[in-house]
Amino acid sequence: MNKPIELSVRLNRIKPSASVAAKALVDRLRAEGQDIIDFTIGEPDLPTPPNVVEAAVTAMREGQTRYTAANGTPALRKTIVEKLARDNGLHYKSENIVVGSGGKNIIFLALSVTLNPGDEVIIPAPYWVSYPDMVVVNDGVPVIVSSAASSGFKLSPEQLEAAITPKTKWLILNTPNNPTGAVYSRSELVELGKVLERHPNVWVMSDEIYEHFVYNGATHASPVAVIPSLQERALIVNGASKGYSMTGWRIGYGAGPVRLANAITTLITQTTTCPSAISQAGAVEAFGGSQDAPLRAGKVFEQRGKLMRELLSGIPGFDVGELTGAFYLYPSVAGLIGKTTPAGEVLSSDLDVVRYLIEEAKVATLDGSAYGVSPHLRFSFATSEKSIREGCDRISRACASLR
Repeated sequence: MNKPIELSVRLNRIKPSASVAAKALVDRLRAEGQDIIDFTIGEPDLPTPPNVVEAAVTAMREGQTRYTAANGTPALRKTIVEKLARDNGLHYKSENIVVGSGGKNIIFLALSVTLNPGDEVIIPAPYWVSYPDMVVVNDGVPVIVSSAASSGFKLSPEQLEAAITPKTKWLILNTPNNPTGAVYSRSELVELGKVLERHPNVWVMSDEIYEHFVYNGATHASPVAVIPSLQERALIVNGASKGYSMTGWRIGYGAGPVRLANAITTLITQTTTCPSAISQAGAVEAFGGSQDAPLRAGKVFEQRGKLMRELLSGIPGFDVGELTGAFYLYPSVAGLIGKTTPAGEVLSSDLDVVRYLIEEAKVATLDGSAYGVSPHLRFSFATSEKSIREGCDRISRACASLR
């Protein structure tokens, strides 16, 4: 009998992405014939803009189907430079830009080329599920700094100062935030910047993938635009997935110092070789063409978010914060903890609530423990108003059955 292959011990340090696992569960239950309403996946349900699709089709017909430069085509990197100046007030050159197979790819590679064993990465919680695991698999140490709903789920200058040590390599900021939707104001970024200016050893990774989705008077500001002194030790991460409904196209980019961009490019040459040529042609049109699509998407998601917030706020046991950004709500379900289901089971955690809702209401959500702060649930409203109404009605009925 052949001995089974031994996997790397590195794999034992991480767990599968909670959001990807949730999508797999929804897909399996639907394949079994169950009528599941899915509030888990952070993926716009809107189509990719037609002008972007046409640009990709034209590129294929013209034979743009071969390898490109590892860090992206000159045309796309130039377009990204122009986009950063137009939308964010940031000034880079093409050599500062590296294009990857999605923003997640850029984040992982940036950590890979900078972290040495024991280096610390400050991650404000609630956080996107992949940050801590990507730090750990690259031999770093995640330093989780939790914030509460009372602070808008935002890192304070005092918390940042207390978390920094001689081993700190990165601070990861995500604004607008997944999972909470929190948006840092310019004044809040200024105060964080004052702390960072006292600690020149700390780099900043600014994940701005949800920049197009801000609501109720909030505005997106890039930390580097607010604190220009950070530009030489910051990496801006963004991409086409969310704002342009291009999740499957897998195009993300980083903007940072040339040495960092070159290091990431070196890893790309030994891993993915280059981003998809066809997707890059589409991204040139996405970033450089008409910007009507992300503007329309932002208005659509704002209306859906307001609807979901109103409906969830009417359910006893839910405490829903303000709608500010991204396409997520992160309500507290502390009011449901301790209640008993019709089957006689006590809900002792937000994960129990998630299980109850998918079993009883056929509604899929994600537990706050996956994002570092409980007891909360993450709801994505990147879905239709019909699904939002039906799903919230099912949740209401399921919660009414608790005692």
